[in-house]
Amino acid sequence: MIINTGQRTDIPAFYSEWFANRLREGVVCSRNPYNPKSVSRYRLDPAVVDCIGFCTKNPEPMFRYFDLLRPYGQFWYVTITPYGRDIEPNVPDKHHVIDCLKRISDEVGVNSVGWRYDPILLSDKYTPDYHLRAFEKIASELEGYTKIAVISFIDLYPKVRRNFPEARKVDKENRIKIGAELVNIAAARGITVRPCAEGDELAKFGADCGGCMRLGDYENAIGKRLAAPKLKSAREGCACYLGCDIGAYNTCRHLCRYCYANAEPEVILALSRRHDPRSPFLIGNYEDGDVIHDVEQRSWVDEQISFEMR
Repeated sequence: MIINTGQRTDIPAFYSEWFANRLREGVVCSRNPYNPKSVSRYRLDPAVVDCIGFCTKNPEPMFRYFDLLRPYGQFWYVTITPYGRDIEPNVPDKHHVIDCLKRISDEVGVNSVGWRYDPILLSDKYTPDYHLRAFEKIASELEGYTKIAVISFIDLYPKVRRNFPEARKVDKENRIKIGAELVNIAAARGITVRPCAEGDELAKFGADCGGCMRLGDYENAIGKRLAAPKLKSAREGCACYLGCDIGAYNTCRHLCRYCYANAEPEVILALSRRHDPRSPFLIGNYEDGDVIHDVEQRSWVDEQISFEMR
């Protein structure tokens, strides 16, 4: 099976000690965000966890725990964008994050790490030309370290509108213009652009519009076929294989203004104070009335099917 860590928060950046403790103890609990008394309890055991998926803006705090991760298959997405602290207040220096992605690639292999350049937003400062120049610089640094660059354009979810009221939708003309150029820039560096939930409007320019976190990515990362059950799409237009996420919404302290998963900063800081690195839960602990569901887990590796790296 696959454990995901990055749909709701950034565990490597802010909760690496907690996750290391979960790996040592071999169990982790996750509340259903829509029914908090419903708790899924997972075993963290390489015998049943085929791959762990990470999505982070700062993987460095997790590096000290690589020894604990090595028994597991891993796939990492590292987000590297061109924004300053006006948009991403607490994200580390981008040159440092680039070096971190390179280190991950050296550790787990080029098929186990991807780069996310998303979301793309436009303003008087962050113009289309600004993005093209920035993307070119980052792509040149990452050549040989990843084969994937995920892009998307800002979505104005309710939380985004509240925390970033001046944000505006990127029109189709700019999506096509920017996207087509990014595809060409990436291709020159041996990198394939994958639009995230953007339909197929960039396919004719060479983008791979089949989803950004597919089952095949996990298979490439571990070098084995997975006989995985079907999952419902996380949202309309999403073709990614996502489930079994152990994070919690409203807990990421990067405080990026475009984030769909965070409420107001005061809420994030209040919830973060309830974090205990020793707890099985990212936030809080067992509570009266909890209904614990021990998730049935098994390895999905299909030993009967030969595997060819894609």
